[in-house]
Amino acid sequence: MDRLDNTIRPYAWGSPTAIPHLLGVEPTGEPQAEMWMGAHPGAPSRTGRGTLVEVVDAGPEKELGPAAVAKFGPRLPFLLKILAAGAPLSLQVHPDLAQAKEGYADEERRGIPVDAPHRNYKDANHKPELICALTEFDGLCGFRDPLEAAGLLDDLGVDSLKPYVDLLHAHPEDAALREVLTAILTADPDEMSRTVEEAAAACDRLGGAYAPYADIAHHYPGDPGVIAAMLLNHVRLQPGEALYLGAGVPHAYLQGLGVEIMANSDNVLRCGLTPKHVDVPELLRIVHFRAGDPGVLRPEASPDGEEVYETPIDEFRLSRYVLPEAGTTHDLTRPTPQILLCTAGSVRAGEHDLTPGGSVFVPAGEKAEVSGTGTLFRATVIA
Repeated sequence: MDRLDNTIRPYAWGSPTAIPHLLGVEPTGEPQAEMWMGAHPGAPSRTGRGTLVEVVDAGPEKELGPAAVAKFGPRLPFLLKILAAGAPLSLQVHPDLAQAKEGYADEERRGIPVDAPHRNYKDANHKPELICALTEFDGLCGFRDPLEAAGLLDDLGVDSLKPYVDLLHAHPEDAALREVLTAILTADPDEMSRTVEEAAAACDRLGGAYAPYADIAHHYPGDPGVIAAMLLNHVRLQPGEALYLGAGVPHAYLQGLGVEIMANSDNVLRCGLTPKHVDVPELLRIVHFRAGDPGVLRPEASPDGEEVYETPIDEFRLSRYVLPEAGTTHDLTRPTPQILLCTAGSVRAGEHDLTPGGSVFVPAGEKAEVSGTGTLFRATVIA
């Protein structure tokens, strides 16, 4: 079992206080957005045996187990994070596995450098993800009912939004959503900037259900993503609740602290709330234009105390243990690789004492006994 030393990424949208508060350290005054735990080459966790990339590369079957290597290849297939949003992230969507392979191969054939700002596909993998709230957590997830979106826009009283309101009343629903999102993202930039300015002022005035969009507009003045965001479901998670974000589902995190897990990929297509490249034709190819409930997940408890967040993919499996008393020991040994993360209290994992933010990597099949009083998240795979 290896204690992990993890990198904190200072993205501009990060909270300057949430991760330091969790870790029990003084804030630096700079944003601290994500703490990465895993073997992503961009910021691999460090162990006493080298980086986790080096550890896995030196013995994939020993570290990951034969079944995981056979199913996912000789790499850790997930990335675990603590995410602290102090401002809205970009409105985005992820491709499915077939789309990622096709898009990556196409951009490779065309010779687009992998670090080019207009490159869409950094790798050939999909990026399903799960966010579990540690604090109250706000986000946007999936399309709301078009008629509900039409009412939200109409009540702003902004004349330039009337055409979108009319389109949202059209049938079928998927075509209406596609047409409106296309119109928003391809509108004249100056005209859209004025529309967003008027809409933001109305959101400020109305408050209530409009407050999240007023805040988004404050961070991204004039951005068409402010209007696009109003097409989506606003979700407020309570601690312990989660959202699963599959391929094609537009989403954005707005504010809060959570544990996030995802397939090991960097593939993101942006819809707005960003100065980065927005490839509208490719985006429209990837987005699923389906309205519906965002589907808040609550963990399903098993007899041994494990609470599992069920998802339809195998690259990751997230669960948690809420340990009520120090005298009880849980055996977490599995034939697949694991990362264990403490988020509250004090937990002993093998020979390691973990406090909030502390984590360990457990190679496949290695004995993993935990005890203590606190909350422990467990990340592994289904192989």
